[in-house]
Amino acid sequence: MNDYRRAAFVLFWIYLSLLPVYAQGTLADYERAFGLREKFEKLAYNIPGRINWIGKTHRFWYRRSVKGGHEFVLFDAERLAKRPAFDHERLAAALSSAAGKEYKALELPFTTIEFVDDERAIEVAFDDARWKCDLTSYVCSKIGPVERRRAEWPPRWREPQAMSSEAKRSPDGKWEAFIKNYNLYLRSADKKEEFALSSDGSEGNYYDFSSISWSPDSKKLAVYRVRPGYRRQVHYIESSPSDQLQPKHFTIDYAKPGDVLNLEQPVLFHVETRRQINIENGLFPNPYDMSPLVWRKDGRAFTFEYNQRGHQVYRVIEVDGETGSARPLIDEVSKTFFCYSSKKYRYDVNDGEEIIWMSERDGWNHLYLYDGRTGKVKNQITKGNWVVRGVEKVDEKNRVIWFRASGMYPGKDPYFVHYYKINFDGTGLTPLTEADANHTVSFSPDMEYYVDTWSRVDQPPVVELRRTADRKILAEVERGDISDLIKAGWRAPESFMALGRDGKTDIWGVIFRPTNFDPTKRYPVIEYIYAGPQDSFVPKSFSPYYQMQAQAELGFIVVQIDGMGTSNRSKAFHDVCWKNLKDAGFPDRILWHKAVAAKYPYYDISRGVGIYGHSAGGQNALAALLFHPEFYKVAVASGGCHDNRMDKIWWNEQWMGWPLGPEYAASSNVENAYRLQGKLLLVVGELDTNVDPSSTMQVVNALIKANKTFDLLVLPGQGHTPGGDYGERKRFDFFVHNLLGVEPPDWNKIELKRNATVARADGDLEMNASEDLGQ
Repeated sequence: MNDYRRAAFVLFWIYLSLLPVYAQGTLADYERAFGLREKFEKLAYNIPGRINWIGKTHRFWYRRSVKGGHEFVLFDAERLAKRPAFDHERLAAALSSAAGKEYKALELPFTTIEFVDDERAIEVAFDDARWKCDLTSYVCSKIGPVERRRAEWPPRWREPQAMSSEAKRSPDGKWEAFIKNYNLYLRSADKKEEFALSSDGSEGNYYDFSSISWSPDSKKLAVYRVRPGYRRQVHYIESSPSDQLQPKHFTIDYAKPGDVLNLEQPVLFHVETRRQINIENGLFPNPYDMSPLVWRKDGRAFTFEYNQRGHQVYRVIEVDGETGSARPLIDEVSKTFFCYSSKKYRYDVNDGEEIIWMSERDGWNHLYLYDGRTGKVKNQITKGNWVVRGVEKVDEKNRVIWFRASGMYPGKDPYFVHYYKINFDGTGLTPLTEADANHTVSFSPDMEYYVDTWSRVDQPPVVELRRTADRKILAEVERGDISDLIKAGWRAPESFMALGRDGKTDIWGVIFRPTNFDPTKRYPVIEYIYAGPQDSFVPKSFSPYYQMQAQAELGFIVVQIDGMGTSNRSKAFHDVCWKNLKDAGFPDRILWHKAVAAKYPYYDISRGVGIYGHSAGGQNALAALLFHPEFYKVAVASGGCHDNRMDKIWWNEQWMGWPLGPEYAASSNVENAYRLQGKLLLVVGELDTNVDPSSTMQVVNALIKANKTFDLLVLPGQGHTPGGDYGERKRFDFFVHNLLGVEPPDWNKIELKRNATVARADGDLEMNASEDLGQ
């Protein structure tokens, strides 16, 4: 070999050695990724589900994973005795006989049970039916259909009701209140007397039947009179219905930011004198929402909560039952937003003599004790650079609050939830949990015992029964076993902390590596993002499988991060999102990535980072390419609310503000679509009733007008979803192609070959598969 060829050869191998070494994205890699959930979930044992106390007893049940499936366990806290909740073999046989379908003892078709008939029977639900099984005879019978309860957002539109089909009876049983000709009427229970209490109701200013509230002494009524707002509707075309050839159309009510809302105004009526008192609205002039009208037990007054449009003012208002005069009991004012959707808590003590209230007014989410008579703060109950995450119970008699909180221990993960108790006056703060982990506590109905379940992403759960009086551990109920999981190649996710944009705030995330991880190689990085301000999202508790693991298995490192602008930290941390959802914590996220890369040479961000997300995460994923193209290079965005003026009103006005300002356009992926660099896949369900599908299609329109190249997957007949198995595979392919630089498997050929093989095996098809595949 001459010197020239030798030098060229050496330079060539030096060049190859500098290139990142990636996995190949082969069919074997895909098959391993697709099978990861089923494989891993079967190998984690004694992983408990929710603790469920039975009635007012000291017994509880839970479901746990075991080899071969799951079993239901019953635990007696007094006797410290644990046993199966029932004979699983006999129950499986009984259900199989009754349902005409075979069920196995450790693979029963339900995940929850309800003990009935003094624990001599259980009721369960599956296949759209409810069943009752006797635990003595082991006979099961169908008892009816499953009741479906659809979760709904607070209604922004209510149809004016000229006449109510039912009536609300007074507590003393003498009167019935109903709506007639849009007005409030009363009639005697014997139907002999009927008269109108109001005469000013109309289609454009009607009395709302659902809001009628009787005073406990039956002498007074409070009700909302409603001036209807704008009825915005979103229209859908179902292109491929299952029951007919032609498309279908339907419409839903869907208020969006800036829409004129219903104006609710409380009105007071005295029954005996038939007097109407319109409540002066100086304290509640511009409501986004008004809570139900609730009377004090002694009938002296009623209260409601006023959420002002823009969410910067929130008041608890009391109205005198005699005069109709209104006064504020609590007046919460914020320069940014009052987080009513996830941080509001109110508890009225002794019929309103005192009020326990949650507020971020000192910069952290804490509890305050108000004097209900004067509306003044008596004392701050909890205090410190940590946050209350929720109240479990208020013990009025002993003046004790049982609550959960996070961030109390410096240097530890500030998102780990712990449980505490504290006195009304702020003394006696006592921890109920100890382990450096994320905790879920379930108290017995009488608070005599509690079950503490704790875990981390790298630590399987431990379940401990404790006595509340002295917090002593009485029994270890369960301890997760992941020995077989580890043998099968499971790698625990790594929790990682780096400093954010201000150089002092800790930013926390989690790292997932493939099972065949080789630290001598270099792996491209993908971030899974959801930066919605309503919560924090990085997993803190153990699971044998997270969906990020499957993506990593193809030859990536996948991470999730909680940047500034998300919840459950300080108010200042949260306020970063205010009128600035495009921020999405990206300055913190990018620094976090760089810190990981500085520690781990195999964490390769040199070619740019991939990112994917759904819903608000879909908005975030596209925003990464639009506003940070120097760092993020490939994105998959599904179901995104890409312009906050196009999405549901409550979520977007809470964080982006009202009236609508230029900030909406500044954060819009539609308005900024022209900025696109990198590779983008948009995914949208044509029947998405959560996020208007037009939000995605308007991005498509803007990208086309800007002459941008991108990919689009429209999911016929599907709603607010990333696309199920097909959508997941498309996401896998997109990152394999654009980050690994590898062509994904030819799924058309693979699917045809598999189908041909199955068909031949069934004797239904005789064909030459190789010819049909064009090989």
